[in-house]
Amino acid sequence: MTDVVQDNAAHALMADGSTVLIRPAQRDDRDRLLELYRRMSPENLRLRFFSSAARPGRWAAERACDPGRTGHTALLAELGERIVGVAEYEKAEPGSVSADLALAVADDLHHRGVGTLLLEHLVHAARTDGVRFFTADALADNHKVQQVFTDVGLRVTRRLDGPELRCTVALEPDERYLEACEERGRTAGTVSLEPLLRPGCIAVVGAGRGPGSVGRAVLRNLRRGGFAGRLLAVNPHAHAVERTPSYPSVDALPAVPDLAVLAVPAAAVPATAEACGKAGVRALVVLTSGLDERQGVALLDACRSHGMRLVGPNCLGIANTDDAVRLDATFAARRPARGRAGVAVQSGGVGIALLDGLTRLGIGVSSFVSLGDKYDVSGNDLLQWWESDETTELALLHLESFGNPRAFSRTARRVARRIPVLTVDAGRSAAGRRAAASHTAAAATPTMTRQALFTQAGVIATRSVSELLDTAALLHSQPLPGGSRVAVVSNAGGVGVLAADACAEAGLTVPELPAGLVDDLLRALPEGAFAANPVDATAAVGSQALRACVERLTAHGAVDAVLVALAPTALAAATGDDPVLGLLAGRCSRPVAAVVLGQPEQVRLLPRTQGGAVPAYADAASAARALAHAAERARWLARPPGARPVLDGVDPVRARAVVDGFLADRPEGGWLDPRGCAELLDCYGIRQLPWAWAENEDDTAEAAVRLAGPDGRVALKAYWPGLVHKSEQGAVLLDLQGESQVRAACRDLAARFAGTMTGVLVQPMAGRGTELFAGVTADDVFGPLVLFGLGGTATEVLADHAARLAPLTDRDVHELITAPRCAPLLFGHRGAGPVDLAGLEQQLLRLSAMVHDLPQLTEADLNPLLARPDGVAAVDVRIRVLPRREHDPYLRRLR
Repeated sequence: MTDVVQDNAAHALMADGSTVLIRPAQRDDRDRLLELYRRMSPENLRLRFFSSAARPGRWAAERACDPGRTGHTALLAELGERIVGVAEYEKAEPGSVSADLALAVADDLHHRGVGTLLLEHLVHAARTDGVRFFTADALADNHKVQQVFTDVGLRVTRRLDGPELRCTVALEPDERYLEACEERGRTAGTVSLEPLLRPGCIAVVGAGRGPGSVGRAVLRNLRRGGFAGRLLAVNPHAHAVERTPSYPSVDALPAVPDLAVLAVPAAAVPATAEACGKAGVRALVVLTSGLDERQGVALLDACRSHGMRLVGPNCLGIANTDDAVRLDATFAARRPARGRAGVAVQSGGVGIALLDGLTRLGIGVSSFVSLGDKYDVSGNDLLQWWESDETTELALLHLESFGNPRAFSRTARRVARRIPVLTVDAGRSAAGRRAAASHTAAAATPTMTRQALFTQAGVIATRSVSELLDTAALLHSQPLPGGSRVAVVSNAGGVGVLAADACAEAGLTVPELPAGLVDDLLRALPEGAFAANPVDATAAVGSQALRACVERLTAHGAVDAVLVALAPTALAAATGDDPVLGLLAGRCSRPVAAVVLGQPEQVRLLPRTQGGAVPAYADAASAARALAHAAERARWLARPPGARPVLDGVDPVRARAVVDGFLADRPEGGWLDPRGCAELLDCYGIRQLPWAWAENEDDTAEAAVRLAGPDGRVALKAYWPGLVHKSEQGAVLLDLQGESQVRAACRDLAARFAGTMTGVLVQPMAGRGTELFAGVTADDVFGPLVLFGLGGTATEVLADHAARLAPLTDRDVHELITAPRCAPLLFGHRGAGPVDLAGLEQQLLRLSAMVHDLPQLTEADLNPLLARPDGVAAVDVRIRVLPRREHDPYLRRLR
């Protein structure tokens, strides 16, 4: 395969979980493509070529394998050494937005998803090439190809003309298309993990006889766990390891394993993986660490060429506690208990901590995957597995890097509607990012970007493994709160105050209780109790009184959750009436959490007498954070999923022409001049303060007369390529009034920036308003990010910004506007009226659409973005474009 073809090739999963290679056709593919047509039945030849003769097949193979033809693209599906499908388009003429489509799939590969995979990749190639419509002629009785067009999810119009059907396929990837691609990907991905997580036969390669052998430890755990399938070992120096028959090599095994666990030296990994692939193994878990780049590439090549899914390398192993499988292919010291939490981690140490914690809490594990260096199987794959396994009720992730964050976001957003998805936000500090990079050979992403991803996807992001377990304990045992109002009950006033403070710091509210409820509580509590909130039940409170207090609070509706903070007292020890027992009797309709000072465990689940459990924490801050995460999840679920609004007055075709024209003149890319910026904004209907471009003193004076506001004042801004911070350079002159001031200012700028300045931007002085900032940056991993917050010259100092990943939905843009600390200024503050919120939302949505449509747009600043009650307009604009190819994050392909 040539380097060019290799760069444009992608492995992807067919509907049955098998791996196929999608790549451009090249000249030496002709004979193999012709063989595809030769093997087609006469009926399928008739449906493809309207004739069962052989000649059209020869002509089609010649055409597809001529990569030099302008306006023509052909993609092949390759399974092993066979070409099993071809999809191609050809423009009628250069520059056309329409192209003719042709598709063929090998007879024995029908209904396995080859056709839709080829179409998805061809759609991506065509859109990059400027094609917006496919046209295809088919016989009216060719129901198979009509079904493919329907299944792909794009809008198709059909026109019958005698025995032929004319189909027109619109290539705009709307939500319906993305959902169809997602569903195909979910189905294929889940099936592909079956050999990994539900294997019938496992071989441990590198199972040594010594006590320190990692392979032997894995084999021991498989044995002790009672693996339900067949176990084999590979060790050329032993006939048996851990009572398991051993064989000298993979090709000597008496059966083909579904899964091979590799614990061999790094240098031996590529050859061992290749041997496994040739033997027909369908999945690998590579425990080995320390692979260099060449070894890593060879390992992944072996997996791709033989269609094996891969976990690792550098991992702890995998587990599935289902009774039908009983798989523990890890070298952890303790076997995970069966339960309801799905766990995926990159760090083996974090994995051990989570397995131990979940087992201790009694939550247990449904399945566990230590992803390690994450060459192939990722958190996205596991989310889809847990979504389908009908066992998992909690998804716990520890990810130090993201391969395809926007695909992860869509998957997580869907899965989080069904089960809670929790993660540890790893790599928040610079030191943490360095450690994550060295540990996983993948750089972690900036905190703001990750937070945007988690917020939009409904992922609960915690700051530590302990906080993750704290939150998991509450979500596992308690209903979600209806809001963030918490009643704090304690048996010691100081403890209650600390708990109330912890709630406030976690973003919860501790409201004053209604008078009627206060009276009701006081009747149930010992004399001397105080029932405002926090509720001081006194040290004399017993289990019955505490139970009555908690039940009345949860039943009333004045609060959404109850936090009970208890200190050990001599009175409780003397009477034997531990108030904690009051939490364990009866049931409550709202969440209840306990703080038991002095307990040795960070968190434990106390079983209730009538079923269920109450989470008990060692400190109030942990309990409050867990409640806050639960409240945020409830809010996220209560809000309807957002949708991308349809924007009028948007012209992406003209915008692409502007960018293409700039890059044609400057192939290396750079900052657009003010005229280019204004034209791009105009393509998307983004309002800008009136302006004029002038290159001499007379033009400047004329523009000032034309643009001056009612008070006659204008601003002059010098410009030259590469100018970033105009104010710091002294390149902005304000409040100029009258021709003499304007001319003098123009001469001043020309003198100070002689030989540099290429022109002057003339604008009227803006009226009073709130100075905001809106911008975008294109992250190489996460894609475009939209930022919003307080603007002006102090924007970087104050750093009052929020961010969301593009494209924005109506819900995203509302949350983006309300997230910064400056948000109250927008809604009316101290008697001032609100700004034009609808106009502000439109500016952000249009900015999001612009960066989403133009992959070359890498930076854009609208600062200040002036917001007033009568409208919102950009005062200053900077836009940078670079020569970048369009990347479709939702295109189905393996890493």
